[in-house]
Amino acid sequence: MKRAKAGAPRRRHNPLRRTTDRIESWLTALTVLLIALGAPLAGSAAGGAAYDTLLETVRSQRAQRHLVWATVDRAAPSAPLDPDPETSTPRDSRLRVIARWTAWDGSSHLGQIGAPRLVEPGARFRIWTDGRGRVMPRPMDTSTAGAHAVLAGLGVAGVVGGLIEGCRRLVMRRMTARRYRRWDEAWERAYQDWGRAGAGS
Repeated sequence: MKRAKAGAPRRRHNPLRRTTDRIESWLTALTVLLIALGAPLAGSAAGGAAYDTLLETVRSQRAQRHLVWATVDRAAPSAPLDPDPETSTPRDSRLRVIARWTAWDGSSHLGQIGAPRLVEPGARFRIWTDGRGRVMPRPMDTSTAGAHAVLAGLGVAGVVGGLIEGCRRLVMRRMTARRYRRWDEAWERAYQDWGRAGAGS
């Protein structure tokens, strides 16, 4: 027997390796490549689009919402029953006050609002309102927009990766079912041949 030369690559040709085995290997490699490249690209594109949209929201809210001073008139009457006991607490009811404020357009308002802390009548604190004086939540900032965009990008990347892997599993399942079906047919033919051979002996 001749020995292979040192350093020469050996051909790993396995006669028992089926075409389906090669297809499965290529399919796995393609899946890994698509997940490694496609999922991050899709996530990055989705995150970028979400960030652009959220920045528009940030700019719009900053243009439409204004900080104004509110002056406490008196404590708000406590409700006899909480409408939602899971989200409302006794502390929330203590922080509700009747206050006065002047809107960005100069109109005066009196209403029940939430205070940032326990306050006495005459105390002042700042609230966010729209141009007509309606109390609004604090506008979104760029860091919050960035965090939401990152989460959106990660979510899309995960979904894309899951879809790619799901497609691979579906193809593999169909190939396996087809392989088992062929094995059953081959065994059926072999059994029939054995029967004929046994009858002629």
